[in-house]
Amino acid sequence: MLQAEECRTVMTMLVFDLISAVMTALVKKALEQGLNRLVLITLRQLVATLFLSPIAYFKERNTRPKMTWEIFVYLFFSALLGAGLSQYSFFYGLQYTTATYAITFANLSPVLTFLIAIALGVESLNMKSMAGGAKVLGTLTSMAGVLLLSLYKGVALTNHPSAAAAMDASAGGGHGGSVMVKNNKQWTLGTVMLLGNCLCFSLWLLLQGKLTKKYPAIYSCTAIMFFISTLQGGALTLATERLTASAWTLTNKVEIVTVIYSGVMASGVGYLIMTCVLGSVLMILGLYLLLWGKKKDAAAASSVVCCPEPKHLPVDDEEAPNTIKAQQQPPSPLKL
Repeated sequence: MLQAEECRTVMTMLVFDLISAVMTALVKKALEQGLNRLVLITLRQLVATLFLSPIAYFKERNTRPKMTWEIFVYLFFSALLGAGLSQYSFFYGLQYTTATYAITFANLSPVLTFLIAIALGVESLNMKSMAGGAKVLGTLTSMAGVLLLSLYKGVALTNHPSAAAAMDASAGGGHGGSVMVKNNKQWTLGTVMLLGNCLCFSLWLLLQGKLTKKYPAIYSCTAIMFFISTLQGGALTLATERLTASAWTLTNKVEIVTVIYSGVMASGVGYLIMTCVLGSVLMILGLYLLLWGKKKDAAAASSVVCCPEPKHLPVDDEEAPNTIKAQQQPPSPLKL
């Protein structure tokens, strides 16, 4: 049963990665066609809310816990980190980088989650143990991969039109140098925003771990989070962007498919998968700790069992037969 649960968790994570990869490619295409980032975030959360609300109502209407101010504060910051700031920074970084770079950079999130968990005391690290050394080695390897991905530019394997135009402008002089500098600045800004996305997502994971314990209604929790995020995104869009009514209108198939797919699959199904995976991981970890504790208890119990004291036999081999014979003879009657 434990192996089946582990396989289900791994497959769930693979499905989430596949959904994220398709969403990243669609969002990149929609942003290139002029779709506003904040409009995309707001519409995405609205679609996710409409998708999950009926499911949450009918599935958890009899088991939904009571809403308290403490849980509402958790939901507010969960929406702000996981559905607001995280998505805005990701879309901003995606606009100035590539889809492959952005989805690869997202693999830094587990490393940041581990480092933040250690700093907050949620995760323990024993440098002397093999597990602690493996954690440190994995963290350093991931950081090295991110630095290599960010700073090193290898040889181009394909002739992309924009890259070829930039090379021609650089070779021809004139404004070529300014174009390259601008591209480098945009790439650096995009990398910083992707790093901010990983940081927000890591904080959201830690916050979600506590929220699922206080409010275990997964569907309702996710639906309320998306509703709050819709209000946050709409308020931020109206406060910072001077958009007309046409900016909120989806004009082509790419924008429509992007909003619906990112709302239903990436947000609705994807975030729901992440919430379920957190519960599965905690359950598997708890089962491992339970089995480990049972093994330790059994070992401790076997060590305290009292063994019968051995009989003291004579050391001299010649006296042993006489002693055994004397023990076998019946006692002689008393003489008066």
